[in-house]
Amino acid sequence: MSERDLRERIAMHGQSLFDRGFTCGSSGNISVRLPDGILVTPTNVCLGRLDPDRISKVKWDGTLVAGDKPSKEAVLHLSMYRSREKDDAIVHLHSTYSVAVSCLPDIDSANVLPALTAYYVMRVGTLPMLPYFPPGDQKLAAEVERAALDARAVLLANHGPIVAATDLDKAVYATEELEETAKLYLLLRDRSPRCLTDEQCRDLHERFPS
Repeated sequence: MSERDLRERIAMHGQSLFDRGFTCGSSGNISVRLPDGILVTPTNVCLGRLDPDRISKVKWDGTLVAGDKPSKEAVLHLSMYRSREKDDAIVHLHSTYSVAVSCLPDIDSANVLPALTAYYVMRVGTLPMLPYFPPGDQKLAAEVERAALDARAVLLANHGPIVAATDLDKAVYATEELEETAKLYLLLRDRSPRCLTDEQCRDLHERFPS
């Protein structure tokens, strides 16, 4: 896609996510990889009202090239891209159910959500949770870069998920699947749900390699 097409697609997905309640206010950010940097949504802008021409263009060193001032969390995107060389898009939301799970005291930080559905396993897989840091903190960026070496999605404690994929459509779909699985988990966690076995998960990864 051309840069113009990517700008319009970011705006389209931002509005769709906002209209369906996956994010609120000016929270959340979306980015796509370019040869010389990234496009990332601007700071303090509602994803439901993005102007394609004002989406930030940032070099790999964080320098703003075009558009409005980037999200303070652009540093998370840049860090994740460094570890996810084959991924060209990232979505970070403060989506309700995922954030709710990130606030629970008794979850496995190595892999937060169980394998409840095939599509969660295929689109997200392992979901580690990182400790809490203030938004935009460089220490959090370093933690994201480390965790992303082994996982396409990470959950930030008391904050929300950040998800990478090979293109923007897939990053959005994976983020939506993560949010729906977090909702299922909260509905079922006290009822000992039947999860997919390790063997069933391996079979899915063999049938549908990422």
